Amino acid sequence: MRVAFVSMETTRHDDSAGRRRLERLARLLAERGHDVTVFCARSWDGERETATDAGVVYHGVTDAPVPTSFALRLPWALTRFDPDVVHALPTPASQVVAANVGGTLARAPLVLEAFGDTDPSGSRWAGRALSAPDRVVTPSELVRTELRERGVADDRLRTLPESIDMDLVRSVDPAEDVDVAFAHPLDETANVKSLLLGLAELRDRGWSATIIGDGPARADYEQEVEDLRIDDRVEFAGGCSRQQRLAIYKGAHAFVQTAYREQFATELLWALAAGCVGIVEYQAESSAHELIENYDRGFRVTTPQQLADAIVDAGEFEHLTIEDSWADYDHEAVLEAYLQLYRNLQGEYGMLG
Repeated sequence: MRVAFVSMETTRHDDSAGRRRLERLARLLAERGHDVTVFCARSWDGERETATDAGVVYHGVTDAPVPTSFALRLPWALTRFDPDVVHALPTPASQVVAANVGGTLARAPLVLEAFGDTDPSGSRWAGRALSAPDRVVTPSELVRTELRERGVADDRLRTLPESIDMDLVRSVDPAEDVDVAFAHPLDETANVKSLLLGLAELRDRGWSATIIGDGPARADYEQEVEDLRIDDRVEFAGGCSRQQRLAIYKGAHAFVQTAYREQFATELLWALAAGCVGIVEYQAESSAHELIENYDRGFRVTTPQQLADAIVDAGEFEHLTIEDSWADYDHEAVLEAYLQLYRNLQGEYGMLG
């Protein structure tokens, strides 16, 4: 299958979660033997029109991320590629409109990947960017609901979750045992304070916690740990690689999620797959609770006291280092769901799957 991804800015321009998701999908498709090209603004040195990374071709439509020029040149670049499917990010909105023109000329359906971390509403093309695609993919019901409220018909929406590498989860050895793990960039959205207040409620009990992540609020959180007199039991581990994170999760008994905003709680998913009991503080703008709604090894809380109680109750569960029930979120399983979406859209266009 020939798949054209449209993202004027790649992760080399702006390393956002939505762009990482799209480029990961492109790599997985290329590994499966599909012909994949990302149409973008050039980010590589030299005058070459294309560059290749991990089997994915990056086609420089423009030399820099200039929305007007990119939108004007994109339809003809797509037509020359002759894709079976066009798959675009929502910003800038003009690229979605241009991708629709190119897809129409190539008789290819258009999929919009709406992760929820960018907002095209400030553009005069915003309305058309949401109405043009044949399907709009969201990572969670939270984002799906937001788009439905903006007028996108429910039958054009499809929810496909983030994915993880279950083979990698299985291959990593556990780190030293810890009672509680937490992971999020340490910024104003992390809401580490809720976790710390919950832990402080348990200062008379024996426990240990590891906080993964770095960011502008780290010093403030470290000071708060000292102020609460629990600094001897809380370790700040910094950014950590994926393997290091998995080792910590496999050594931990529970993973606590408190962030104010999560389009999809990816770190929570990794931790659940690594055997952690999930403890989620409900937030109106977070989808984290969706992962544990029907999961026996999970708790949903709303206050630091409830969080503390959940940490205690989590001790009743067996300590696991792998939870195979999350295999439905493996890269291969989610990739197959995308491929089926593409095939269904091709069928609607009267083409062979």
